Amino acid sequence: MSLLELIERADERALAASALACLDRCLPLLAGPDGPEPLRPLWASCENGQEWATRLTTVRTAMERASVPDGPAALVRAMLGAAPSDFAAEPLREWADACSLVALRIHGRFDAPPGDTPRDEERLLKLARGGEPATVGPLVAGDLERQVRILEILAETGGTGGSGAGLRKALDLSTEGRRVLRAVMSRRARGRG
Repeated sequence: MSLLELIERADERALAASALACLDRCLPLLAGPDGPEPLRPLWASCENGQEWATRLTTVRTAMERASVPDGPAALVRAMLGAAPSDFAAEPLREWADACSLVALRIHGRFDAPPGDTPRDEERLLKLARGGEPATVGPLVAGDLERQVRILEILAETGGTGGSGAGLRKALDLSTEGRRVLRAVMSRRARGRG
């Protein structure tokens, strides 16, 4: 099943977690190598939406205080700003869809040679619709795979029994993706130094 089909079928819990995972993987752009994990409070609300709006306000306030450069980092903060206060399927679906494409776009920038900023949105949309991952770089392909796997895990663990375990697995996959992006950023910084 394609990424967009998975997003279309997801429930509120999966949509919120999917969007957060996309932003979470891009945190190295905001927080630097050893920065805090500002999205953690929202992960706790993904289970049932409890305190979602309150925690979202807290996270946004903390992020507004952080210095964020233009470019990809500003995209991440803008997507957090676009998060719906209502824990409802339609606004969360729209947000998850947008976060998914932002994460793919950001990973595409790091697949490109330094200084190059590819803007091939159509290729990313085709990829999200089930297109061939071989047409993109390894970071985009890896992020797409993580996005799909997170949504699959959350679909498999829905309901009361395995819901918390599914969210933990989603967070673990997101953390792994964050480490990959952080390593790429570190290599690029050393290459410029």
